Amino acid sequence: MTDEGPRVLVCVKRVPDSSSQVVLTPDQQAVDGRMAGYTVSPHEECAIELAVRLAEATGGVATALSLGPSESAEQLRNALAVGCTAAVHVVADAVAFGPTDVAREIAAVVKAHGDEGRGYDLVLLGNDAADTGDFQVGIRLAYALGLPVVNGVSTLEVVDGMVSAHVDGPDGAETYSVPTPMVATILEGGVEPRYPSLKGRMAAKKVEIEERSPSADPVGSERVQLTLPPPSPSSVEILGEGPEAAAAVVDLFEKLGVR
Repeated sequence: MTDEGPRVLVCVKRVPDSSSQVVLTPDQQAVDGRMAGYTVSPHEECAIELAVRLAEATGGVATALSLGPSESAEQLRNALAVGCTAAVHVVADAVAFGPTDVAREIAAVVKAHGDEGRGYDLVLLGNDAADTGDFQVGIRLAYALGLPVVNGVSTLEVVDGMVSAHVDGPDGAETYSVPTPMVATILEGGVEPRYPSLKGRMAAKKVEIEERSPSADPVGSERVQLTLPPPSPSSVEILGEGPEAAAAVVDLFEKLGVR
């Protein structure tokens, strides 16, 4: 913990935008984002927001990290535009990297920065990747670093070197008090992510992103195939045409409780 406040690393991944129609690649091994565009997951948007809030409230530092192709710099610039002050890009083909590989590369950055005197008190990740849903990287990262981890965190704060992590558990709200350094995976919904202003975007363009190469070749992970769920059943009832349909529409509103 620095005298100014905690140093926070928030990890993001370039993923297809799932707010539009999800399309799979022809080999059914990945989600095709060429038509939908790319973004970060809602979990990671909230992780960025929490990292920036901590930095602003305590005088700390929020750094964004991403492993992915050169285009992932776009997601890092977005994180910089909303308040992160530094960014690290491990340039690699993310498709070839499984959860074990990704955790190893994040751990390599954390250890390297620690050796340089700029270690992190808190590492935040999304609870799971929006495109693969692995739910593994946070736990594997904590294991690789020998740090405690809390999953499914909604909100958190740092007080006197301790992290209070709040989780909405199945039996009610839970709070964990954990010493730093530690790892936390963030669920969406606990905070409202901010959106970049024009001033923020302009400032983000001037920040030099630290580029790194992977520390080792990826082992990858075996995937059989992805499948889309069947479309939800729907039906259409024609109530009539023109003024003759008015009575049927009124009856329908009454059934729906519309007054």
